[in-house]
Amino acid sequence: MTKQTQIKRIKRPVHGVLLLDKPLGASSNQALQKCRWLLQAEKGGHTGVLDPLATGLLPLCFGDATKFAQRMLDADKRYVAHVKLGATTTTGDAEGEVLLERPVAVSRADVDAAVVRFTGPIMQVPPMYSALKHQGKALYEYARAGETIAREARPVTIYAIEVLAFEGEALVLDVRCSKGTYIRTLAEDMGELLGCGAHLTGLRRTATAGFKLEDAITVEQFEALELPERDALLLPADSLLADLPAVTLDAAATAKLTHGLSVRFSDNNGIIPGLRIYGDTGAGQPTFLGLGEAADQVLYPRRLLSTVVHS
Repeated sequence: MTKQTQIKRIKRPVHGVLLLDKPLGASSNQALQKCRWLLQAEKGGHTGVLDPLATGLLPLCFGDATKFAQRMLDADKRYVAHVKLGATTTTGDAEGEVLLERPVAVSRADVDAAVVRFTGPIMQVPPMYSALKHQGKALYEYARAGETIAREARPVTIYAIEVLAFEGEALVLDVRCSKGTYIRTLAEDMGELLGCGAHLTGLRRTATAGFKLEDAITVEQFEALELPERDALLLPADSLLADLPAVTLDAAATAKLTHGLSVRFSDNNGIIPGLRIYGDTGAGQPTFLGLGEAADQVLYPRRLLSTVVHS
């Protein structure tokens, strides 16, 4: 091994968010580890599992940005789903074996009626081929062993479904939904309502938490860049909190907060559960400090960046 190769493997304290266009066939963790290696980053995490057979937007967090990754798990999502009518499979997607084939006698009016039926708050039974845990094991592990575990229906919300294309057995949908929505289950349930069965043949995530697919980069494009160019693509950690109100502290309040102390906050009389906090650290412009909560005119630190915390 050359000295140059050894230097490339040194891990760095990298902080920020990478918007990745995850490739087909790669797990979320495989995509994360590849990009983490390319960045030589000490710490990284993804923002929720995107199935290997799905592609599209996968925000990756590095360093201090991982402190706020949970908010991405709770965010709304948007997908383009390709559905094949007339056949159900063991997995609910194209990877599984065909269970049953039925003739397709479905009109556009039937599809539109099904779209209305599945728009709004609905109940979904999670699929067996999912990463949900039962007694410490993922459901897909039981499914692969031929076991079926009873699952309770869960509430999810489908904000909108747009039919992008419909021809014969092929249906393409643009779906905006809440966290926890399984698009393969949506495809199966719509197929049953239409009387012909259905399964998912392709899925592409196009948006999540205000981030859009058009701003993402592929693994191949990312790998082709030099290290400084890769660093330049990282969004700041506070991009994960862009939907929250912000507060800026003076130098004295900044010093207290970064030592883990609460500070007076006269801008509110009730409770503000989430605030982006910026402070005067002598950098010449406000520095992002982290996430806080305000209650009864007191601001409390909740998750601060390690780069600004003082012992």
